[in-house]
Amino acid sequence: MPEATRTAGERQPGVAGERQPGVAGAVGERLPGVGRIAVLRANALGDFIFALPALAALRAAYPDAELVLLAAPWHAKLLAGRPSPVDRVLVIPPAPGIRAPDPGEPRPAPEAMRRFVEETRAEGFDLAIQLHGGGKNSNPIVTALGARLTAGLRAEDAPPLDRWLRYVYYQPEVFRYLEVAGLVGAAPTTVLPSLTVTDADWAQATEVLGAPTRPRVALHPGATDTRRRWPAGNFAAVARALAADGFEVLVTGTPAEAETVDRVIDAAAGAARPVVGTLDLGGLIGAYDQCELVISNDTGPLHVAAAVGTPTVGVYWIGNLLNGATPLRGAHRPIASWTVHCPVCGIDCTRGIYPARPGDGECSHRDSFVGDVPVAEVLEAARELLRPPS
Repeated sequence: MPEATRTAGERQPGVAGERQPGVAGAVGERLPGVGRIAVLRANALGDFIFALPALAALRAAYPDAELVLLAAPWHAKLLAGRPSPVDRVLVIPPAPGIRAPDPGEPRPAPEAMRRFVEETRAEGFDLAIQLHGGGKNSNPIVTALGARLTAGLRAEDAPPLDRWLRYVYYQPEVFRYLEVAGLVGAAPTTVLPSLTVTDADWAQATEVLGAPTRPRVALHPGATDTRRRWPAGNFAAVARALAADGFEVLVTGTPAEAETVDRVIDAAAGAARPVVGTLDLGGLIGAYDQCELVISNDTGPLHVAAAVGTPTVGVYWIGNLLNGATPLRGAHRPIASWTVHCPVCGIDCTRGIYPARPGDGECSHRDSFVGDVPVAEVLEAARELLRPPS
């Protein structure tokens, strides 16, 4: 298309130079002479998994640069000694819109973010990239790092970066961040998140759980957002059925999810055993790698299981499926609830994203939006993935 006939909507905002079409959108010009790259991605576990292909693209495009992740303490612990595109983690202080404190982490001093920005700016980053979200809170921090070039996402309430893409809520998360990497000339090397399992992961899982004596399946019934939780009784029904099929069934959860795990264990009536607070994240990775299947709500552990190559059955609200489900079906089965109206008050809960749609009031209920997913459907998917190929 000749330049003169292009419309503004056909060009990426804030991007200069020629762009070539790629697997995940246009690929812009690389910045020459890059020695150090800062990437802000300090949110939750699943969010980090979704960003792995973008981090791999940046590593491939700038192989001689140091790639530094600005993130939480748990990121530093997870990546210590684990092969990944990241060379180093700088722990960014908790702050609104950036990250919540890790469990047990002390409250930061009021000047902690200012001091962090000053110290990080002094490292002399060439590229500073925001893979964090809409940018209202994160773009000012990325800009303040003083890099030669900034790039990332921008919602309507966020300040611009040197190169930016509009943040549009409904988009597969992996491709969202691959598009950002493309802004600085980093073409995809993969579109599938991959997480290396270490010997230490396996050792911890085996020490805590014992070596598998029969094929294992893990269920993860928790999720930070209670609207994403499939009922505990449904997980228990799956546990009983798979235990009867001859599988060892684990029910995993964080300490904050212990009550939910207990409800599943009680209803499973001896068909499953709990795994709560006995494994760190590396141990959980090892445990999932030892499993034949992980069945979970749409939450971080589900995406971890897929990233280590374990087959999954995921229970999703339809909007989250659009953003978070793996596109593969050979080893993964995302099962969707199509509920869009609050089960309690009936309000259209897409209105926060599409405010022009008719409706009245805001919904504050946190009842499950996925409770209508049938047990039979999850079991059918699980048994198909667990059945040896003919």
